[in-house]
Amino acid sequence: MAETFKELERAERDSRWPRAAILDAAHFNADGLMPAIAQQHDSGEVLMMAWMNREALDETLRTGRVCYWSRSRGKLWRKGESSGQQQHLRSASLDCDGDTLLLRVDQTGPACHTGRRSCFYVALEETGARITSDPLIDPDTLYQKP
Repeated sequence: MAETFKELERAERDSRWPRAAILDAAHFNADGLMPAIAQQHDSGEVLMMAWMNREALDETLRTGRVCYWSRSRGKLWRKGESSGQQQHLRSASLDCDGDTLLLRVDQTGPACHTGRRSCFYVALEETGARITSDPLIDPDTLYQKP
C-alpha cells in the first residue's frame, strides 16, 4: 500500500490533502485502470461498475460529467454519448487502499446498456438466477442513431 494511504489511515476528519498527491499515490492496475462503482446519490442504488484511467478520472473531476475508459473500444467513453443517458458526478471517493472508486452520481434514465436502471439485475439464488427488473427503455431504441 502506498505510504500516502498509510498516512491517511490516521488523518483527522476534514483534513485536506492535495488531490494530485492522492491520485499519484492511487493504485491503477497494470493496464492503468481502476474499478469505479457508480451509485445513485440520493437512493444509494448501485448502478454499474466500469473502469477509469487517470485521464478519465481527471476529466470527470474537471467537468462533472462521468467519463470512463472503454476496454472494448480502447478509448475514453463519456457515459451517455451514444444513449443520451448521462451520469453527473455528485461526489467521488477512493477506498482505503486507493484502488477502487465510488462515484455518487445523478443518473438520467437507465445506466445499463440493456435499458435497465441498474446493471445488477441478475440475482443469484440457491437454485438458479432470477431477473429482478424490466428494461425502462428497449435497448434497440436506446441506441438508435437519428
